[in-house]
Amino acid sequence: MRYNELVILKWKIDYYEIQQGKIPVFDFIESLNPKAQTKVYNALNLLEEFGINLGLPHVSKLKGLPLWELRILGRDNIRIFYVAESGKSFLLLHGFVKKKQKTDKREIKIALDRLKDYTQRKL
Repeated sequence: MRYNELVILKWKIDYYEIQQGKIPVFDFIESLNPKAQTKVYNALNLLEEFGINLGLPHVSKLKGLPLWELRILGRDNIRIFYVAESGKSFLLLHGFVKKKQKTDKREIKIALDRLKDYTQRKL
């Protein structure tokens, strides 16, 4: 590689996988209508491209937690909780359609439980 060549590495998107081999976030995305799926995949492309530099309205940090949320706005308010990992990668933990102004604590708990499971299995 010559000194004047610029190499831009994209961020990698990983999906949390339960021990039985299911991938909950992927299954959630595939359950959405085609228009919503397109919006989600476009948002994931932005996350890959801009990484931790992607800001509002696309991503938001959950205060006091290791979680970030990818925010897909529109008729369906879709959220995907994720964490940033070393090596320029994100781990998608949980996806859901947000129905209220405030995020349901059950949705956060699911993401945190999956993160705990992932971390324990990774050791």
